[in-house]
Amino acid sequence: MDLPVFLIVPGSGPTDRDGNSPLGITAAPYRLLAEELAAKGYASVRIDKRGMFGSIGAAQDPNNVTIAAYGDDLRAWIEAIQERLPANSGARCVIPIGHSEGGLVALAAMTRLTDACGLILIVSIGRPLDAVLLEQLRANAANAPFLMEAELALAELKRGRRIDPSALSSELQPLFRLEVQGYLIDAISYDPLKLAAQVQVPILVLQGTRDLQVSLQDARMLAHAATDAKLSLLPDVNHVLKTVASEDVAANVATYADPDLPIAPDVVDVVAHFAATIAGK
Repeated sequence: MDLPVFLIVPGSGPTDRDGNSPLGITAAPYRLLAEELAAKGYASVRIDKRGMFGSIGAAQDPNNVTIAAYGDDLRAWIEAIQERLPANSGARCVIPIGHSEGGLVALAAMTRLTDACGLILIVSIGRPLDAVLLEQLRANAANAPFLMEAELALAELKRGRRIDPSALSSELQPLFRLEVQGYLIDAISYDPLKLAAQVQVPILVLQGTRDLQVSLQDARMLAHAATDAKLSLLPDVNHVLKTVASEDVAANVATYADPDLPIAPDVVDVVAHFAATIAGK
């Protein structure tokens, strides 16, 4: 069987094909992952979201998007991969790698990705997005004065109703900008566990134990919900797939801006082993 090709699905916000963001992330986790996988003989495709960076011409407004629309993009990318890299027999096997919120995008698209032969979820959420956002806000004691506002705002969005961001505390206004509320309403409506239960191909759920944004609970829930899933918990690996040897939050956050720090070797090894298992079936 031809080796699978990986399709790396970016996480939330203005995240580019390297895994970087103008919001202060320059760790380049997707680029580093792709380079290490290439060294092991695996091809991969990294993408910019529609309307952003190299795909800026694909949409007039990058905020006017849905999870399903991103899924349409994944299907188009798989077709492009198969056209450029035809298999010796049958269709080229493609394994989406969804990172963070990209895992939700990949999960929601899987029933339509007929040539996906596996799925890798890296630090992906296992609960609806509103629950995860609230947990992230609660984790920072500085957010305590406006937690109630955030809970009420997310409850309104979950009901499908937009809110007036100018009525919120200034600290919350960037999160609930009017232009992103449509996407938030859509994304909140998805239950990752229900989606995982529908996937008919092997899943690798990979979670670092130093992740400050997604919990071990999310990974365990996803693996438990799926029919055929392997859970891999990687010690000392954080959200941008770098090694963090201590519980020092400042040291952890510092890795988000360090492209020279290599990707954690365990991430590459586990992903490559999963692909080799798929190829051997």
